[in-house]
Amino acid sequence: MSEQDNIQNLNQQQILNIILTALQSCAYGYPVYNYLTQHQNNLRKQLVDDQLNPLVKKGQKYFSQNDEDGILLEILSRIGLMDNKESHTFIEFGIGNGLENNSIILLMLGWVGLWAGNEELAFQNVNNKKLVYAKGWISLDNLLQIYTAGIGHFNVNDYDLLSMDLDGNDYYFLKSILDGGHKPKIIITEYNAKFPPPIEFTINYDPAHAFKDDYMGASLQTLYNLIVPQGYFLVACNVTGSNAFFVRNDFKSRFTDIPQSIYELFMPANYGIVTRIGHPVSAKTVSSFLI
Repeated sequence: MSEQDNIQNLNQQQILNIILTALQSCAYGYPVYNYLTQHQNNLRKQLVDDQLNPLVKKGQKYFSQNDEDGILLEILSRIGLMDNKESHTFIEFGIGNGLENNSIILLMLGWVGLWAGNEELAFQNVNNKKLVYAKGWISLDNLLQIYTAGIGHFNVNDYDLLSMDLDGNDYYFLKSILDGGHKPKIIITEYNAKFPPPIEFTINYDPAHAFKDDYMGASLQTLYNLIVPQGYFLVACNVTGSNAFFVRNDFKSRFTDIPQSIYELFMPANYGIVTRIGHPVSAKTVSSFLI
């Protein structure tokens, strides 16, 4: 099969994924829902089976947008953060309405943390000992103030995990945090999967930036060049090509089985191939962990 045929088939698959995802959101009957999810799961399985990275094979969607939850749980297990013997902390920028993000699963594990974003949450019982929500538009003018306020609130030296997903100025926000001397154990950051390594790309900083097309965020190579020299190594990109996972160098011995090359770890955009596990998320379910 020629390269042109491969590209055509890939485009057809992406179109089919979009159609199936749209139909799935409208389908309430289990027979239809199960058929559509099975097709998506088969596409995902084909991609995962071809991966050399064992972390990608652990991917699962519980409360994250894609398969980030499963990858994160495996990372936590490897570096010893799955126990409840001491309080673990997170900060996540860009949390949606609180029903789908990278840190909901952490709340359920007994972690405490800070959310920052501009959307109304789907529930009310926040700003307590377990979760603080800094609601508002985030820019370089208030980023570090939000970041350090959470550190003070939870009385820690730094967060165990930082997740950045603001669809735009992520590179500049991460640079500000790292240059400020902050070194969380794990960094999860959205990347623009339109640009494979070694392409370097980031948007110009714009405090009013709003996501609408491929002029967003930064390429994996650009984020890699920023984060790795600060004492981190790249451990995974999730199967949809949405988020990259970096871990601090003092845990490097726990990940000797993963590929070392950014080219092997990079995942292109494969949107729409991950389906949720179980029933839709309820605001009551998430908020019950905050009581």
